[in-house]
Amino acid sequence: MENEKATPPYLEVNGLVKWFGADRAVDNISFGVERGKFLTLLGPSGCGKTTTLMSIAGLHGIDGGDIRVGDVTYTSFSKKLFLPPEKRDIGMVFQSYAIWPHMTVAQNVAYPLEIRKIDRAEIDSRVADVLRLVGLGDMADKLATQLSGGQQQRAALARAIVSRPRLLLFDEPLSNLDLKLREQMRVELKRIQNEVGITSVYVTHDQSEALVMSDEIIVMSKGRIEQKGGPHEIYAHPVNRYVSNFIGVANLLEGHVIRVTSPGHGEFEVNHGNERVILPCCLGEGLKEGAAAVLSVRPENVEARRKDPGTPRLEGEVLEAIFLGNCVDCRVRWGAFEWKVLAHPRDRLRPGERVFLHLDPDHSLAVQP
Repeated sequence: MENEKATPPYLEVNGLVKWFGADRAVDNISFGVERGKFLTLLGPSGCGKTTTLMSIAGLHGIDGGDIRVGDVTYTSFSKKLFLPPEKRDIGMVFQSYAIWPHMTVAQNVAYPLEIRKIDRAEIDSRVADVLRLVGLGDMADKLATQLSGGQQQRAALARAIVSRPRLLLFDEPLSNLDLKLREQMRVELKRIQNEVGITSVYVTHDQSEALVMSDEIIVMSKGRIEQKGGPHEIYAHPVNRYVSNFIGVANLLEGHVIRVTSPGHGEFEVNHGNERVILPCCLGEGLKEGAAAVLSVRPENVEARRKDPGTPRLEGEVLEAIFLGNCVDCRVRWGAFEWKVLAHPRDRLRPGERVFLHLDPDHSLAVQP
């Protein structure tokens, strides 16, 4: 229905500003998260993601904007309203676990319920349920110091969700784990979050975590939002060079859009020595004829062939061919540019070979510089 109003997001951040001295750590950002969804704030150190998370938690005051969860306003700068952290009904999982070593696992998990003075029988029932959910059902009576790093992180998660909070916040919770355990915990965290259905905001600099776990991703840089979207959208359709380079690996060529051939499609011109090479491509939002742009092509969308595919002719030399089992990670020199190519092992590419590169126009995207 045209007159139907859109449902407002469950978590809403509007015009958030935070200064640290002369440094504007968060620069007037706005976003929303639907109820039950998993949003990741992704970016390098210093981009403002953790400051945003801490502002939502009430661990930082703010210098502009509003933060609302459901029908409760947590912070409003203009109205001089600030709800203390302990009244925000938020569960938090930290990088350092923050598990009390002198307590058992069950005591750690029960603590948020005990300070709310919940009935003992209810506490015991909810602690048992949540420990089963996180895979620690048989470890309730162990001291926290007897747990491995991954188990401590599960205990920290159990403690964060046992009180059934309105919001669940994660501050780089997996960064202290080894790679194999980190990969396992990504899947587990997402499974548990889906099962309990708590709206979640997750902070990380790890693009793999973001892609695996998120319903939506916000890529941040210098206190601002560069792009917000689903994992596939962010990876396949980055809005600019920064996002393309930060999410995954990309071949990035500078040039110009010389022609728009149809809506969303055009031709991109790049200088190759004394040559002008024209490459058909998709066009990112806002790009018009004559616009300076960057062509972004993922390595899996570049094919290295021994036979000349014709125009456009991209001939180069294989510099490296590293066998990775299911693919071969290649570097191909094309004049001053080095292409990153993921080839099939059956192609048996070897260093020193001359090859011709084929780009799929539907997976070659011109974006803002």
